[in-house]
Amino acid sequence: APAPTPSPPPVPTSAPPPAPSPQTVQSPSSHAKGHASPAARKAMADAGLPTGSIKGSGRDGRILKQDVMAALAAGFDASNVRSGWEGSRDTRREKMSMLRRKVAERLVSVKNETAMLTTFNEVDMKPVMDLRKKYKDAFKEHFGVGLGFMGFFTKAVTTALAEFPAINAQIDGKELIYHDYADVCIAVSSPKGLMVPVVRNAETMSLAEIEAEIKRLAIRARDGELTVDEMQGGTFTITNGGVFGSMLSTPIINPPQSAILGMHNIVERPVAILGKVEIRPVMYVALSYDHRIVDGKESVGFLYMIKEMIENPERMLFGGKTPSEVLLGL
Repeated sequence: APAPTPSPPPVPTSAPPPAPSPQTVQSPSSHAKGHASPAARKAMADAGLPTGSIKGSGRDGRILKQDVMAALAAGFDASNVRSGWEGSRDTRREKMSMLRRKVAERLVSVKNETAMLTTFNEVDMKPVMDLRKKYKDAFKEHFGVGLGFMGFFTKAVTTALAEFPAINAQIDGKELIYHDYADVCIAVSSPKGLMVPVVRNAETMSLAEIEAEIKRLAIRARDGELTVDEMQGGTFTITNGGVFGSMLSTPIINPPQSAILGMHNIVERPVAILGKVEIRPVMYVALSYDHRIVDGKESVGFLYMIKEMIENPERMLFGGKTPSEVLLGL
């Protein structure tokens, strides 16, 4: 039998080249590195923590709220953080300005001479915010002024004052003085303190005219140019603590007026809408009033009417009525 043919020897194969080692990619520098998110910044401010004491876990080292919470839970040592107090026991005495003395006298007189009460409500700001977002650019281009929330509230107030004249009245001795006009005071901040210039005959103004007048008065207050006449004779006052972050307050009446409306900050809250829970931007509003002139029913009705008009802004175009009510002659 023929001998078996020997199989050829195996051909050696070269080993595959080693895979290239992964290169470390340096992420581009980011403005977020070491910076805190708004929620984290607020949490640090509330707890008195400096930014440099927290290691961020967010993208590019951004400090998140959970990083602050974790640092607090771990027991942050604030012993080496300066509190801003130097341990001094010094005091200083300053003379009160004429404006501060006058304000103090008026506030004390209000507490002593009026029967002041406050009623509250909440306003769903989504409709007016949607309207503002849709038209603010066109509004500014057409009228030359911004479309703010104060204009809407002022317009709503003038309509409600016509329905509840006692809120637009004042006491003079044993008599009540009713006004057939709405001179609305708008509280504005100035270098000298809080000023309350008057928007005269606001009930006759359009939304654009109200916004323009508020802007004019605010600039004059900022520049210290307001005259005494521009701050006297109002029949109602609106103040907005929300610009400083106030959630709720009880504003003090501006004498001899009988009421004041307090606006506050807008916060997203869960709200029941047609049987479902939705997140809506909500503002708490407060009406402080002199119970000697204004009954509880009137104060609640006045504030509720403002709520209804802000939540249905088209009512401001039709004297507090809906377009359907105007069409039907109701």
